[in-house]
Amino acid sequence: MSRAVIKFSSEDCGICHKMSFYDQKVSEELGLQFIDVKMQDTATYRKYRKILLTQYPDKAEMGWPTYLICDSPEGEFQILGEVKGGHPKGEFRERLQSVLASVPN
Repeated sequence: MSRAVIKFSSEDCGICHKMSFYDQKVSEELGLQFIDVKMQDTATYRKYRKILLTQYPDKAEMGWPTYLICDSPEGEFQILGEVKGGHPKGEFRERLQSVLASVPN
């Protein structure tokens, strides 16, 4: 089963850019596939929009960036949790780990 972190961000978001120095590395260290979805990249966004809209039907509550942790992002996906907004590297890792820890294997 593939488990992934999907990052929804915007090209003009400074925090998103700052997080990109370590978010993929941290995700992969935790054994997660990393999918980067920039809102400006219509093809990629269209592919994963359904996952985002399941969590945020009107996009009102989402943070910048929003990381959705989910199983099988390419198929019958299931959202396991999320990390919203910018965090220092260590805290970002802890937040991802706590989402993973809350999921029954």
